[in-house]
Amino acid sequence: MNERNEAIRDVSKIGLPKTLLLGLQHMFAMFGATILVPILVNNYFEGEGLSIQVTLFCAGLGTLFFHCCTKLKVPAFLGSSFAFLGGFYTVSQLDTGIFADMTMGEKLPYACGGIVVAGLLYLVLALIVKIAGVKRVMYFLPPIVTGPIIICIGLSLAPSAISNASSNWLLAFTALAVVIIFNIWGKGMFKIIPILMGVLISYGLALILNAAGVTNADGSAILDFSRVATAGFVGLPPFEICKFHLTPILIMAPIALASMMEHIGDISAISATVGENFIEDPGLHRTLIGDGLATSLSALIGGPANTTYGENTGVLELSHVYDPKVIRLAAIYAVVLSMIPKMAEIIGSMPSAIVGGVSFILYGMISAIGVRNIVENKVDFTKSRNLIIAAVILVCGLGFSGGLTFHVLGTDVTLTSLAIAAIAGILLNAILPGNDYEFGKNSTGDISRGIGINPQNSDLRKGKQA
Repeated sequence: MNERNEAIRDVSKIGLPKTLLLGLQHMFAMFGATILVPILVNNYFEGEGLSIQVTLFCAGLGTLFFHCCTKLKVPAFLGSSFAFLGGFYTVSQLDTGIFADMTMGEKLPYACGGIVVAGLLYLVLALIVKIAGVKRVMYFLPPIVTGPIIICIGLSLAPSAISNASSNWLLAFTALAVVIIFNIWGKGMFKIIPILMGVLISYGLALILNAAGVTNADGSAILDFSRVATAGFVGLPPFEICKFHLTPILIMAPIALASMMEHIGDISAISATVGENFIEDPGLHRTLIGDGLATSLSALIGGPANTTYGENTGVLELSHVYDPKVIRLAAIYAVVLSMIPKMAEIIGSMPSAIVGGVSFILYGMISAIGVRNIVENKVDFTKSRNLIIAAVILVCGLGFSGGLTFHVLGTDVTLTSLAIAAIAGILLNAILPGNDYEFGKNSTGDISRGIGINPQNSDLRKGKQA
Protein backbone atom coordinates (compact mmCIF):
# COMPACT_ATOMS: atom_id res chain seq x y z
CA MET A 1 0.00 0.00 0.00
CA ASN A 2 2.90 2.36 0.69
CA GLU A 3 4.06 1.96 -2.90
CA ARG A 4 0.61 2.93 -4.10
CA ASN A 5 0.59 6.04 -1.89
CA GLU A 6 3.98 7.09 -3.26
CA ALA A 7 2.93 6.66 -6.88
CA ILE A 8 2.98 9.84 -8.97
CA ARG A 9 0.18 10.07 -11.51
CA ASP A 10 0.65 13.75 -12.39
CA VAL A 11 4.19 14.85 -13.32
CA SER A 12 3.35 18.50 -12.65
CA LYS A 13 4.04 17.61 -9.01
CA ILE A 14 7.71 16.85 -9.67
CA GLY A 15 8.55 19.75 -11.99
CA LEU A 16 9.78 20.04 -15.58
CA PRO A 17 13.50 19.10 -15.10
CA LYS A 18 12.68 15.75 -13.47
CA THR A 19 9.96 15.11 -16.04
CA LEU A 20 12.44 15.65 -18.89
CA LEU A 21 14.89 13.21 -17.25
CA LEU A 22 12.16 10.60 -16.76
CA GLY A 23 11.29 10.85 -20.44
CA LEU A 24 14.96 10.37 -21.30
CA GLN A 25 15.07 7.30 -19.06
CA HIS A 26 12.12 5.77 -20.91
CA MET A 27 13.85 6.48 -24.23
CA PHE A 28 17.01 4.67 -23.12
CA ALA A 29 14.91 1.72 -21.92
CA MET A 30 13.37 1.18 -25.34
CA PHE A 31 16.39 2.21 -27.42
CA GLY A 32 18.53 -0.94 -27.44
CA ALA A 33 15.74 -3.35 -28.37
CA THR A 34 14.08 -0.95 -30.83
CA ILE A 35 17.21 -0.34 -32.93
CA LEU A 36 18.21 -4.02 -32.73
CA VAL A 37 15.29 -4.99 -34.96
CA PRO A 38 16.43 -2.99 -38.03
CA ILE A 39 20.02 -4.09 -37.38
CA LEU A 40 18.95 -7.75 -37.45
CA VAL A 41 16.72 -7.25 -40.50
CA ASN A 42 19.60 -5.52 -42.32
CA ASN A 43 21.62 -8.67 -41.83
CA TYR A 44 18.85 -10.77 -43.37
CA PHE A 45 18.58 -8.39 -46.34
CA GLU A 46 22.36 -8.03 -46.81
CA GLY A 47 22.49 -4.35 -45.88
CA GLU A 48 19.32 -3.36 -47.77
CA GLY A 49 16.85 -3.79 -44.91
CA LEU A 50 15.05 -1.49 -42.48
CA SER A 51 16.31 2.01 -41.72
CA ILE A 52 17.23 2.84 -38.12
CA GLN A 53 16.00 6.40 -38.69
CA VAL A 54 12.61 5.23 -39.97
CA THR A 55 12.36 2.72 -37.12
CA LEU A 56 12.90 5.39 -34.45
CA PHE A 57 10.49 7.76 -36.19
CA CYS A 58 7.79 5.08 -36.38
CA ALA A 59 8.32 4.06 -32.74
CA GLY A 60 7.86 7.64 -31.58
CA LEU A 61 4.96 8.49 -33.87
CA GLY A 62 3.31 5.11 -33.26
CA THR A 63 3.48 5.66 -29.50
CA LEU A 64 1.84 9.07 -29.79
CA PHE A 65 -0.86 7.61 -32.06
CA PHE A 66 -1.47 4.79 -29.58
CA HIS A 67 -1.96 7.30 -26.77
CA CYS A 68 -4.52 9.17 -28.86
CA CYS A 69 -6.43 5.93 -29.51
CA THR A 70 -6.45 5.06 -25.79
CA LYS A 71 -7.74 8.41 -24.52
CA LEU A 72 -4.22 9.38 -23.29
CA LYS A 73 -4.68 6.96 -20.36
CA VAL A 74 -2.28 4.03 -20.93
CA PRO A 75 1.44 4.61 -20.10
CA ALA A 76 2.78 2.32 -22.82
CA PHE A 77 5.65 2.79 -25.27
CA LEU A 78 5.51 1.10 -28.67
CA GLY A 79 8.88 -0.13 -29.91
CA SER A 80 9.97 -2.54 -32.63
CA SER A 81 8.43 -6.01 -32.41
CA PHE A 82 10.71 -9.05 -32.40
CA ALA A 83 7.80 -11.33 -33.30
CA PHE A 84 8.12 -10.55 -37.01
CA LEU A 85 11.86 -11.26 -37.34
CA GLY A 86 11.16 -14.76 -38.62
CA GLY A 87 8.82 -13.30 -41.22
CA PHE A 88 11.45 -10.83 -42.44
CA TYR A 89 13.99 -13.64 -42.69
CA THR A 90 11.57 -15.82 -44.67
CA VAL A 91 10.76 -12.99 -47.12
CA SER A 92 14.48 -12.34 -47.65
CA GLN A 93 14.89 -15.98 -48.70
CA LEU A 94 12.03 -16.00 -51.24
CA ASP A 95 13.34 -17.03 -54.66
CA THR A 96 10.27 -18.17 -56.60
CA GLY A 97 7.74 -16.35 -58.79
CA ILE A 98 8.18 -12.57 -58.94
CA PHE A 99 10.79 -12.73 -56.17
CA ALA A 100 13.20 -14.89 -58.18
CA ASP A 101 15.07 -11.97 -59.78
CA MET A 102 14.58 -9.34 -57.06
CA THR A 103 17.38 -7.77 -55.08
CA MET A 104 17.11 -7.80 -51.29
CA GLY A 105 16.14 -4.14 -51.28
CA GLU A 106 13.30 -4.84 -53.71
CA LYS A 107 11.90 -7.61 -51.48
CA LEU A 108 11.77 -5.47 -48.34
CA PRO A 109 8.70 -3.34 -49.29
CA TYR A 110 6.72 -6.56 -49.79
CA ALA A 111 7.65 -7.69 -46.27
CA CYS A 112 6.38 -4.35 -44.97
CA GLY A 113 3.18 -4.80 -46.98
CA GLY A 114 2.59 -8.08 -45.19
CA ILE A 115 3.00 -6.30 -41.84
CA VAL A 116 0.42 -3.68 -42.88
CA VAL A 117 -2.12 -6.48 -43.28
CA ALA A 118 -0.98 -8.11 -40.02
CA GLY A 119 -1.59 -4.80 -38.22
CA LEU A 120 -5.08 -4.59 -39.67
CA LEU A 121 -5.85 -7.99 -38.14
CA TYR A 122 -5.63 -6.25 -34.77
CA LEU A 123 -8.72 -4.30 -35.80
CA VAL A 124 -10.57 -7.54 -36.49
CA LEU A 125 -9.68 -8.89 -33.04
CA ALA A 126 -10.60 -5.53 -31.48
CA LEU A 127 -14.05 -5.71 -33.07
CA ILE A 128 -14.56 -9.29 -31.88
CA VAL A 129 -13.39 -8.38 -28.36
CA LYS A 130 -15.77 -5.43 -28.30
CA ILE A 131 -18.72 -7.58 -29.42
CA ALA A 132 -18.03 -10.92 -27.72
CA GLY A 133 -15.85 -9.96 -24.74
CA VAL A 134 -12.21 -10.78 -24.09
CA LYS A 135 -12.83 -14.03 -22.15
CA ARG A 136 -14.86 -15.60 -24.94
CA VAL A 137 -12.30 -14.61 -27.57
CA MET A 138 -9.30 -15.86 -25.60
CA TYR A 139 -11.01 -19.25 -25.23
CA PHE A 140 -10.02 -19.87 -28.85
CA LEU A 141 -6.45 -18.56 -28.41
CA PRO A 142 -5.16 -20.34 -25.29
CA PRO A 143 -1.47 -20.69 -24.33
CA ILE A 144 -1.37 -24.25 -25.69
CA VAL A 145 -1.66 -22.63 -29.13
CA THR A 146 0.32 -19.42 -28.71
CA GLY A 147 3.14 -20.91 -26.59
CA PRO A 148 4.38 -23.48 -29.15
CA ILE A 149 4.05 -20.90 -31.95
CA ILE A 150 6.35 -18.53 -30.03
CA ILE A 151 8.79 -21.43 -29.53
CA CYS A 152 8.86 -21.98 -33.29
CA ILE A 153 9.51 -18.28 -33.98
CA GLY A 154 12.68 -18.33 -31.87
CA LEU A 155 14.05 -21.68 -33.02
CA SER A 156 13.54 -20.88 -36.72
CA LEU A 157 15.99 -17.97 -36.35
CA ALA A 158 18.74 -19.89 -34.52
CA PRO A 159 20.92 -20.58 -37.62
CA SER A 160 21.06 -16.83 -38.35
CA ALA A 161 22.48 -16.13 -34.88
CA ILE A 162 25.24 -18.72 -35.31
CA SER A 163 26.11 -17.44 -38.78
CA ASN A 164 26.56 -13.85 -37.59
CA ALA A 165 28.42 -14.77 -34.40
CA SER A 166 30.93 -16.94 -36.30
CA SER A 167 32.48 -13.90 -38.00
CA ASN A 168 34.17 -12.92 -34.73
CA TRP A 169 33.51 -15.14 -31.73
CA LEU A 170 35.32 -12.84 -29.28
CA LEU A 171 32.93 -9.95 -29.98
CA ALA A 172 29.95 -12.29 -30.06
CA PHE A 173 30.83 -13.86 -26.71
CA THR A 174 31.44 -10.42 -25.17
CA ALA A 175 28.01 -9.18 -26.30
CA LEU A 176 26.35 -12.36 -25.04
CA ALA A 177 28.15 -12.25 -21.68
CA VAL A 178 27.31 -8.57 -21.06
CA VAL A 179 23.61 -9.12 -21.81
CA ILE A 180 23.52 -12.05 -19.39
CA ILE A 181 25.42 -10.20 -16.64
CA PHE A 182 23.19 -7.12 -16.74
CA ASN A 183 20.05 -9.20 -17.04
CA ILE A 184 20.91 -11.33 -13.98
CA TRP A 185 23.00 -9.06 -11.77
CA GLY A 186 22.16 -5.58 -13.02
CA LYS A 187 20.63 -3.10 -10.59
CA GLY A 188 17.97 -0.46 -11.17
CA MET A 189 17.89 0.97 -14.68
CA PHE A 190 20.84 -1.18 -15.82
CA LYS A 191 18.74 -4.31 -15.31
CA ILE A 192 16.18 -2.95 -17.77
CA ILE A 193 18.64 -2.15 -20.58
CA PRO A 194 20.80 -5.31 -20.89
CA ILE A 195 20.66 -5.28 -24.71
CA LEU A 196 21.76 -1.66 -24.91
CA MET A 197 24.64 -2.37 -22.49
CA GLY A 198 25.64 -5.47 -24.47
CA VAL A 199 25.77 -3.43 -27.68
CA LEU A 200 27.67 -0.49 -26.13
CA ILE A 201 30.32 -2.51 -24.30
CA SER A 202 31.00 -4.95 -27.14
CA TYR A 203 31.11 -2.03 -29.60
CA GLY A 204 33.68 -0.39 -27.36
CA LEU A 205 35.76 -3.59 -27.54
CA ALA A 206 35.36 -3.57 -31.33
CA LEU A 207 36.79 -0.03 -31.44
CA ILE A 208 39.82 -1.14 -29.42
CA LEU A 209 40.41 -4.26 -31.54
CA ASN A 210 39.99 -2.33 -34.78
CA ALA A 211 42.48 0.33 -33.63
CA ALA A 212 44.95 -2.45 -32.74
CA GLY A 213 44.71 -3.88 -36.26
CA VAL A 214 42.79 -7.01 -35.32
CA THR A 215 40.52 -8.35 -38.09
CA ASN A 216 37.57 -10.73 -38.36
CA ALA A 217 38.03 -14.43 -39.00
CA ASP A 218 37.81 -13.89 -42.77
CA GLY A 219 40.42 -11.10 -42.72
CA SER A 220 37.94 -8.22 -43.12
CA ALA A 221 38.08 -5.09 -40.96
CA ILE A 222 36.00 -5.20 -37.79
CA LEU A 223 34.60 -1.68 -38.32
CA ASP A 224 33.87 0.37 -41.43
CA PHE A 225 33.16 4.09 -40.91
CA SER A 226 33.02 5.11 -44.57
CA ARG A 227 29.27 5.76 -44.52
CA VAL A 228 29.48 7.58 -41.17
CA ALA A 229 31.85 10.15 -42.64
CA THR A 230 29.49 11.02 -45.50
CA ALA A 231 26.28 11.11 -43.43
CA GLY A 232 24.78 14.45 -42.42
CA PHE A 233 23.91 15.62 -38.94
CA VAL A 234 20.32 16.50 -39.80
CA GLY A 235 18.03 14.87 -42.35
CA LEU A 236 14.65 13.25 -42.89
CA PRO A 237 14.38 9.46 -42.48
CA PRO A 238 14.48 7.56 -45.81
CA PHE A 239 10.82 6.55 -45.95
CA GLU A 240 9.80 3.86 -48.45
CA ILE A 241 6.22 2.98 -49.41
CA CYS A 242 5.35 -0.69 -48.94
CA LYS A 243 4.13 -3.07 -51.67
CA PHE A 244 1.66 -5.94 -51.53
CA HIS A 245 1.80 -9.56 -52.67
CA LEU A 246 -0.12 -12.52 -51.35
CA THR A 247 2.92 -14.62 -50.40
CA PRO A 248 4.52 -12.08 -47.96
CA ILE A 249 1.04 -11.36 -46.60
CA LEU A 250 0.60 -15.05 -45.79
CA ILE A 251 4.06 -15.05 -44.22
CA MET A 252 3.45 -12.06 -41.95
CA ALA A 253 -0.27 -12.32 -41.15
CA PRO A 254 -0.10 -15.44 -38.92
CA ILE A 255 2.61 -13.80 -36.81
CA ALA A 256 -0.02 -11.28 -35.75
CA LEU A 257 -1.48 -14.07 -33.62
CA ALA A 258 1.64 -14.11 -31.44
CA SER A 259 2.08 -10.33 -31.41
CA MET A 260 -1.57 -9.75 -30.42
CA MET A 261 -1.17 -12.15 -27.50
CA GLU A 262 1.98 -10.27 -26.53
CA HIS A 263 -0.03 -7.06 -26.57
CA ILE A 264 -2.69 -8.51 -24.28
CA GLY A 265 0.00 -9.74 -21.87
CA ASP A 266 1.70 -6.34 -21.86
CA ILE A 267 -1.54 -4.47 -21.18
CA SER A 268 -2.22 -6.90 -18.31
CA ALA A 269 1.28 -6.21 -16.96
CA ILE A 270 0.92 -2.43 -17.24
CA SER A 271 -2.46 -2.64 -15.51
CA ALA A 272 -0.92 -4.63 -12.65
CA THR A 273 2.02 -2.23 -12.35
CA VAL A 274 -0.01 0.97 -12.39
CA GLY A 275 -2.95 -0.39 -10.42
CA GLU A 276 -5.58 0.45 -13.03
CA ASN A 277 -7.55 -1.97 -15.20
CA PHE A 278 -6.77 -0.75 -18.71
CA ILE A 279 -8.43 -3.83 -20.20
CA GLU A 280 -11.71 -2.35 -18.94
CA ASP A 281 -10.92 1.37 -19.35
CA PRO A 282 -10.14 2.55 -21.98
CA GLY A 283 -10.74 -1.05 -23.04
CA LEU A 284 -8.72 -3.80 -24.71
CA HIS A 285 -10.42 -3.05 -28.03
CA ARG A 286 -8.97 0.48 -27.96
CA THR A 287 -5.44 -0.66 -27.08
CA LEU A 288 -5.59 -3.27 -29.86
CA ILE A 289 -6.74 -0.63 -32.34
CA GLY A 290 -3.93 1.71 -31.27
CA ASP A 291 -1.24 -0.98 -31.55
CA GLY A 292 -2.60 -2.40 -34.80
CA LEU A 293 -2.91 0.94 -36.59
CA ALA A 294 0.51 2.05 -35.30
CA THR A 295 1.96 -1.17 -36.77
CA SER A 296 0.23 -0.71 -40.13
CA LEU A 297 1.20 2.96 -40.40
CA SER A 298 4.81 2.11 -39.55
CA ALA A 299 5.04 -0.63 -42.18
CA LEU A 300 3.27 1.59 -44.72
CA ILE A 301 6.30 3.92 -44.78
CA GLY A 302 8.98 1.23 -44.49
CA GLY A 303 9.17 0.64 -40.73
CA PRO A 304 8.86 -2.54 -38.60
CA ALA A 305 5.84 -3.71 -36.64
CA ASN A 306 5.29 -1.95 -33.31
CA THR A 307 4.45 -3.51 -29.98
CA THR A 308 4.03 -2.41 -26.36
CA TYR A 309 7.37 -2.66 -24.54
CA GLY A 310 7.99 -4.51 -21.28
CA GLU A 311 11.20 -2.50 -20.76
CA ASN A 312 9.19 0.66 -20.28
CA THR A 313 6.82 -1.12 -17.91
CA GLY A 314 9.93 -1.91 -15.88
CA VAL A 315 10.79 1.80 -15.77
CA LEU A 316 7.28 2.54 -14.49
CA GLU A 317 7.90 0.05 -11.69
CA LEU A 318 11.28 1.56 -10.84
CA SER A 319 10.21 5.19 -10.86
CA HIS A 320 6.62 4.86 -9.57
CA VAL A 321 5.77 7.70 -11.97
CA TYR A 322 2.71 6.49 -13.88
CA ASP A 323 1.76 9.64 -15.78
CA PRO A 324 1.54 8.76 -19.53
CA LYS A 325 3.01 12.19 -20.32
CA VAL A 326 6.53 10.90 -19.60
CA ILE A 327 6.03 8.14 -22.19
CA ARG A 328 4.86 10.69 -24.75
CA LEU A 329 7.97 12.73 -23.99
CA ALA A 330 10.14 9.68 -24.74
CA ALA A 331 8.25 9.30 -28.02
CA ILE A 332 9.10 12.88 -28.96
CA TYR A 333 12.78 12.19 -28.15
CA ALA A 334 12.66 9.18 -30.50
CA VAL A 335 11.27 11.30 -33.34
CA VAL A 336 14.00 13.90 -32.81
CA LEU A 337 16.72 11.20 -32.84
CA SER A 338 15.32 9.85 -36.11
CA MET A 339 16.34 13.12 -37.77
CA ILE A 340 20.08 12.52 -37.13
CA PRO A 341 21.48 10.40 -40.03
CA LYS A 342 25.04 10.33 -38.68
CA MET A 343 23.92 8.63 -35.48
CA ALA A 344 22.00 6.06 -37.53
CA GLU A 345 25.12 5.28 -39.58
CA ILE A 346 27.23 4.87 -36.43
CA ILE A 347 24.69 2.34 -35.17
CA GLY A 348 24.61 0.71 -38.59
CA SER A 349 28.40 0.20 -38.52
CA MET A 350 27.96 -2.36 -35.74
CA PRO A 351 29.83 -5.59 -36.59
CA SER A 352 27.65 -8.57 -37.48
CA ALA A 353 29.40 -10.56 -34.74
CA ILE A 354 27.91 -8.28 -32.08
CA VAL A 355 24.50 -8.73 -33.69
CA GLY A 356 25.11 -12.48 -33.58
CA GLY A 357 26.10 -12.42 -29.92
CA VAL A 358 23.01 -10.46 -28.90
CA SER A 359 20.67 -12.49 -31.10
CA PHE A 360 22.34 -15.67 -29.78
CA ILE A 361 20.47 -15.12 -26.53
CA LEU A 362 17.58 -13.17 -28.05
CA TYR A 363 16.34 -15.96 -30.33
CA GLY A 364 16.77 -18.58 -27.64
CA MET A 365 14.99 -16.31 -25.17
CA ILE A 366 12.02 -15.96 -27.53
CA SER A 367 11.63 -19.74 -27.55
CA ALA A 368 12.17 -19.93 -23.78
CA ILE A 369 9.45 -17.32 -23.32
CA GLY A 370 7.14 -19.60 -25.29
CA VAL A 371 7.90 -22.30 -22.73
CA ARG A 372 7.26 -19.84 -19.88
CA ASN A 373 3.98 -18.93 -21.52
CA ILE A 374 2.93 -22.57 -21.24
CA VAL A 375 4.29 -23.10 -17.71
CA GLU A 376 2.87 -19.96 -16.08
CA ASN A 377 -0.52 -20.59 -17.64
CA LYS A 378 -0.39 -24.08 -16.08
CA VAL A 379 -1.05 -25.99 -19.29
CA ASP A 380 -1.75 -29.61 -18.35
CA PHE A 381 0.32 -31.95 -20.53
CA THR A 382 -1.21 -35.01 -18.93
CA LYS A 383 -4.14 -34.27 -21.25
CA SER A 384 -3.82 -35.89 -24.66
CA ARG A 385 -5.45 -32.92 -26.41
CA ASN A 386 -2.73 -30.56 -25.21
CA LEU A 387 0.06 -32.93 -26.20
CA ILE A 388 -1.46 -33.36 -29.65
CA ILE A 389 -1.90 -29.63 -30.26
CA ALA A 390 1.65 -28.80 -29.12
CA ALA A 391 3.14 -31.70 -31.10
CA VAL A 392 1.40 -30.77 -34.35
CA ILE A 393 2.32 -27.06 -34.01
CA LEU A 394 6.00 -27.83 -33.32
CA VAL A 395 6.34 -30.29 -36.20
CA CYS A 396 4.55 -27.97 -38.63
CA GLY A 397 6.47 -24.91 -37.46
CA LEU A 398 9.89 -26.54 -37.68
CA GLY A 399 9.31 -29.27 -40.28
CA PHE A 400 7.88 -27.31 -43.21
CA SER A 401 11.12 -25.36 -43.64
CA GLY A 402 10.29 -24.48 -47.22
CA GLY A 403 6.59 -24.00 -46.62
CA LEU A 404 3.92 -25.15 -49.07
CA THR A 405 3.68 -23.43 -52.46
CA PHE A 406 0.43 -23.29 -54.42
CA HIS A 407 -0.32 -21.96 -57.90
CA VAL A 408 -3.34 -19.68 -57.50
CA LEU A 409 -4.80 -17.44 -60.23
CA GLY A 410 -1.60 -17.48 -62.24
CA THR A 411 0.76 -16.74 -59.37
CA ASP A 412 2.79 -18.77 -56.89
CA VAL A 413 1.60 -18.43 -53.29
CA THR A 414 3.69 -19.82 -50.41
CA LEU A 415 2.15 -20.81 -47.09
CA THR A 416 5.02 -20.71 -44.59
CA SER A 417 5.70 -23.15 -41.78
CA LEU A 418 4.50 -20.70 -39.15
CA ALA A 419 1.25 -20.11 -41.04
CA ILE A 420 0.68 -23.85 -41.28
CA ALA A 421 1.44 -24.26 -37.57
CA ALA A 422 -0.94 -21.44 -36.58
CA ILE A 423 -3.79 -22.78 -38.70
CA ALA A 424 -3.30 -26.33 -37.43
CA GLY A 425 -3.11 -25.22 -33.79
CA ILE A 426 -6.21 -23.03 -33.91
CA LEU A 427 -8.26 -25.68 -35.70
CA LEU A 428 -7.19 -28.50 -33.37
CA ASN A 429 -7.91 -26.38 -30.30
CA ALA A 430 -11.38 -25.59 -31.65
CA ILE A 431 -12.17 -29.20 -32.58
CA LEU A 432 -10.68 -31.27 -29.76
CA PRO A 433 -12.76 -31.42 -26.55
CA GLY A 434 -11.46 -30.42 -23.13
CA ASN A 435 -10.45 -26.76 -23.58
CA ASP A 436 -10.73 -25.31 -20.08
CA TYR A 437 -8.73 -22.08 -20.54
CA GLU A 438 -10.29 -18.90 -19.16
CA PHE A 439 -8.61 -15.50 -19.49
CA GLY A 440 -8.51 -13.64 -16.18
CA LYS A 441 -8.48 -16.73 -13.97
CA ASN A 442 -4.68 -16.79 -13.64
CA SER A 443 -3.38 -13.21 -13.68
CA THR A 444 0.28 -14.27 -13.59
CA GLY A 445 -0.22 -16.38 -16.69
CA ASP A 446 -2.10 -13.59 -18.45
CA ILE A 447 0.89 -11.28 -18.00
CA SER A 448 3.30 -13.89 -19.40
CA ARG A 449 1.63 -14.31 -22.78
CA GLY A 450 3.97 -12.48 -25.12
CA ILE A 451 7.41 -12.24 -26.63
CA GLY A 452 8.61 -9.29 -24.53
CA ILE A 453 12.29 -10.13 -24.09
CA ASN A 454 12.87 -8.20 -20.88
CA PRO A 455 9.91 -8.75 -18.53
CA GLN A 456 11.63 -7.15 -15.55
CA ASN A 457 10.14 -6.75 -12.09
CA SER A 458 7.58 -9.47 -12.81
CA ASP A 459 7.82 -10.67 -9.23
CA LEU A 460 6.81 -7.23 -7.98
CA ARG A 461 3.87 -7.11 -10.38
CA LYS A 462 2.77 -10.56 -9.26
CA GLY A 463 2.98 -9.48 -5.65
CA LYS A 464 0.75 -6.49 -6.33
CA GLN A 465 -1.87 -8.70 -7.93
CA ALA A 466 -1.85 -11.26 -5.14
